[in-house]
Amino acid sequence: MPAMKRSSIVPAAILLAALLGAPHAFAADRVVTASGPVDGTKTANGIRLFRGIPFAAPPVRELRWRPPQPVTPWTRPLVADRFGPRCMQRPIYGDMSFRSSGVSEDCLYLNVWTPAERGDAKLPVLVYFFGGGFNAGDGSEPRYDGEAMARRGIVTVTVNYRLSVFGFLAHAELTKESPNHASGNYGLLDQVASLEWVKRNIAAFGGDPARVTIAGESAGSISVSALMASPLSRGLMAGAVGESGAMIAPTREPISQAEGDKEGETFAAAAGAASLQALRALSSDEILAVTARPGLPRPNCILDGYFLPKTTAAIMAAGEQAHVPLLAGWNSEERSVSGLLGSAPRTPEAFAAAVKKEFGDRAADVLKAYPGTTSNEVTASGTALASDQFIAFGTWKWIDAHARTSTKPVYRYYYSHPRPAMRPEMGNAVAGTAGGVIRGGDGPRPPAPTGAVHSADIEYVMGNLAGNATFAWTPADHQVSETFQSFVANFVKTGNPNGPGLPHWPVVTDPGATQVMQIDVESKPVPDTTRARYQLLDEIYLKKKQ
Repeated sequence: MPAMKRSSIVPAAILLAALLGAPHAFAADRVVTASGPVDGTKTANGIRLFRGIPFAAPPVRELRWRPPQPVTPWTRPLVADRFGPRCMQRPIYGDMSFRSSGVSEDCLYLNVWTPAERGDAKLPVLVYFFGGGFNAGDGSEPRYDGEAMARRGIVTVTVNYRLSVFGFLAHAELTKESPNHASGNYGLLDQVASLEWVKRNIAAFGGDPARVTIAGESAGSISVSALMASPLSRGLMAGAVGESGAMIAPTREPISQAEGDKEGETFAAAAGAASLQALRALSSDEILAVTARPGLPRPNCILDGYFLPKTTAAIMAAGEQAHVPLLAGWNSEERSVSGLLGSAPRTPEAFAAAVKKEFGDRAADVLKAYPGTTSNEVTASGTALASDQFIAFGTWKWIDAHARTSTKPVYRYYYSHPRPAMRPEMGNAVAGTAGGVIRGGDGPRPPAPTGAVHSADIEYVMGNLAGNATFAWTPADHQVSETFQSFVANFVKTGNPNGPGLPHWPVVTDPGATQVMQIDVESKPVPDTTRARYQLLDEIYLKKKQ
């Protein structure tokens, strides 16, 4: 926990009022949470900002690889003027920049931006979970900054959660010591704990605990789908926004507890630890170093019978998920054709060979759905297929299932606006990879993207173009951001993205005849032309499971 700067004890009357949930005016920039008072700062635009508030105890020593535990209460005001440490991670993605104070296992902190002048304002709330493949990322990243949303009358929260092996290690000894006979989903349990914190405390910041929308991109979107499915969090949200990703095969299917335990034993052996006690005795840096070794399994989410009693897809198909409005979609170039063909030429022959290798006896059907008879078709279909395999299909299946089995409206988008050129001063850099931006290197560069690449939508949605100096933003980019952010802000406030000055976004009433909001310089609803190919992939992936 950050050091609490010396200050006077908060007046007992204010403390009691906050704990009882009574309306009260802020004492300067002080808010009293259920754990103790916090002092924030104020941005130039008058938004109150509280950074680095602990929502759970530091998951260190004996609390490593355990569900998040309650934070120790405090009485002297905690000065929440800096972001807490980001969770243990290696520098994997070149497009990530952080404002956090280093890397640490002690990382379970959240940040709140609020425009409210009083604690009884009952404003809508947006809780945003960052992306990064469950391996990297942080709530302090400028692209997730909550001030622009707060200026629209939304209390905005970003959250840290444990990553990589620190957040997703399953192990037989961990499963045995758990009262729930479950291990491995600690990062997801951190997210549940953050939502429980929001439910208890957000009213003190002027937010309405009954109007909480959860959102995220990539791993954050995968998390949102899982939080909708989990019995532990279904009652903690009033709406959901998913940007590119769902916890559904082939993107991120949860594995069984037994499989997870076996993978954990493989990791322990690589770390030279013969027991859980020996693993917990290792330093966080020693454990992080092991994750860099090639050949080890990636972090997996676990079908543990506790956070997830069934797969996300099965829960959605049965209509057992949280019945809340959903706004979700994906980008036009989530992965480039290189994701399918690698360095092979963009020829019909190479494309057919790659499809045959990937889909075997179903290759002919796939080639009908993704035709590649010319170089241009190969590029278009290869990009579409690579994107679908990577993340778009799972997102589609989540949207489709929720539209079929829930009682709430669903809104689907397709984001197609390419980012502009990079600023000349960025030097030798490659933009548009799945990870974002990779700097350096004098070798051949992949072709420039022609669509919206993975993660490119974040700054537009959150209104944070100005916080990313990598790209030469144009008036068109700001126009797209205004539209996309307005849609999402309206949805957070009302469960419906529509509003004055925006093109009408139809609700998905019949998944077989869907209209999709294509978001670009000219945003407009367009007929869905992709259903047949997703039904084909669905059939193929279901057969693979059998």
